[in-house]
Amino acid sequence: MSAIAGNVIELLGELPPGVRLVAAAKMRSPEEVLEAVEAGVEIIGENYVQEAERACQVVGDRVQWHFIGHLQRNKVKRAVRIFDVIETVDSAVVAEEINRRCRELDKVMTVLIEVNSGREKQKSGVYPEAVEELVRDISALECISVKGLMTMGPRVGDPEDARPCFIETRKVFERLKELGLPGVTMEYLSMGMTNSYRVAIEEGANIVRVGSRIFGDRDA
Repeated sequence: MSAIAGNVIELLGELPPGVRLVAAAKMRSPEEVLEAVEAGVEIIGENYVQEAERACQVVGDRVQWHFIGHLQRNKVKRAVRIFDVIETVDSAVVAEEINRRCRELDKVMTVLIEVNSGREKQKSGVYPEAVEELVRDISALECISVKGLMTMGPRVGDPEDARPCFIETRKVFERLKELGLPGVTMEYLSMGMTNSYRVAIEEGANIVRVGSRIFGDRDA
């Protein structure tokens, strides 16, 4: 058994029922991605459209494909052909482009709103207090289905440092769920990475995005 397969099996055995694993495949080869899939991964998360295109040629539609990086408007046309879920919508402009390109394909795209819960200027995402306005702005788009929120939190350091970010995002998630906006279903709360997924689950995440815990460190 390969290291990747062993890591996947161990991780899947650790996750509570109802928590979905996204294998974050940034800078991983298609062959590594395939190893993870053959070990039981059902969702692949990609940060770059070009990498996803290469991996998809090898893996195909055996899995769900989630876009988990910052999506540039000029990449939307290619992205909507590959991905089943875009987790990182953070502006009406990008949402409208997704809607337009999906209309051409007769496809409805599931999207999550990326929340910059740490209010970090170098990160993408909308601040927690602006999420509701964005959701209201894009909820009427016919080829988009808003189904939850995503947040990053710190990538390294003490996992407890991420807890306030996760708590705040969950509060926004719960408030939106209570509003019952037409066309909006708060089903998915995507929080936590290799360093912090355990804390994220404690704070309500039902999607975790794990990379190096599966594939090893990128510089290894």
